[in-house]
Amino acid sequence: MNDAAESRPLAVRADDVSIRYASVRAGANHEAVKGVTFDIAEGEILAIIGESGSGKSSLAKAVAGLAGSGGSNPTITGGSLTVLGTSVRSISGRKRDRLTLKVGYVPQDSGADLDPRLTAGENVAEPIYSRDPYFNQLEAGIAVATVIDAVRLPLTTMNRYPHELSRGQRQRVAIARALILGPKLLVADDPTAGIDVTVRGTVLQIIRELHVDLGFSALIVSHTMSEVRQFSDRVAIMHRGVIVGMGGVEDVLDSPHHEYVQGLAQALDDLKTAEGLSVG
Repeated sequence: MNDAAESRPLAVRADDVSIRYASVRAGANHEAVKGVTFDIAEGEILAIIGESGSGKSSLAKAVAGLAGSGGSNPTITGGSLTVLGTSVRSISGRKRDRLTLKVGYVPQDSGADLDPRLTAGENVAEPIYSRDPYFNQLEAGIAVATVIDAVRLPLTTMNRYPHELSRGQRQRVAIARALILGPKLLVADDPTAGIDVTVRGTVLQIIRELHVDLGFSALIVSHTMSEVRQFSDRVAIMHRGVIVGMGGVEDVLDSPHHEYVQGLAQALDDLKTAEGLSVG
C-alpha cells in the first residue's frame, strides 16, 4: 500500500482468501482463488488485472458480498474477507442485505442486463424501490437525474429504453444504477468490456471523476494495463488464482518478478514503441 493509504482505515481486508465454485459433479468443486491477501484503504481505487480464468471476477463477486449467496455465485472456503467492517465469510442473509446497500456492483457486461421493460431512468431507480417501495417519487426522480448527469448522459436518456441506447450508453446507465444509493464501495468488473475502443477512455474517466467527487473506495477489474494506468495508482495482478504482482503500477511494471507480469510489461513497452513509430 502507498504511504497515503497506510494512514487511512481499510474498506476491504482479504487475508489468505480462497474461493470455490460448486461443480455439477457430486462432491467436486473448482478453486478459482487460492489464498490471496490484499487490502483497499478508504477512498482508494485498487485495480485487478489478469487473463480470463485468473480468478479476478470471482474475487470481485466476493468483495461485492455475493459469495455464498447461491445460484452461480462462488463460496469463500478459506481465509477471511472483511468488507466495510463486515466479515463476509458465512455471512447471514440479513447482514448481506445491509452490506450490499453500501456496495455498488457493476458486473461484467451489466449494460446488457438492464431490464428491457423499464426505461433507463426506471432501471437506475430500481435499487431505491427495492429498498423502499414507498420512496417519494419526486425525490427518486431528482436522485436519478443527478446520477444520470454525473455519468455524462443527457437527461432525455431517462425516458429511453435500453434497446434505444448504444452499448456504451447502457454501460453508463449500469454504472449510474450502481451509484444511486451512494455506496461507500464500488466494485466494477471489467466495465469497458465489449465497448467500442473510442468510448472506453470516457467510461474510465467518468469512474475516476466520480471517485474524486464522491470519495468512495473501489475495486475495479480491468483487462489491460494501459487502462489501469488511467484510473488507479495501485494494482493487483492475478494469474491462475493467485496474486503474482501487487503495488504501485509503475513499481510492478519496472520490477516484474513473475513471468506473467514480465509479459504484461513487455506488451506495454511494445505498445509504446508502436505508438512512437506511428507518430514518427
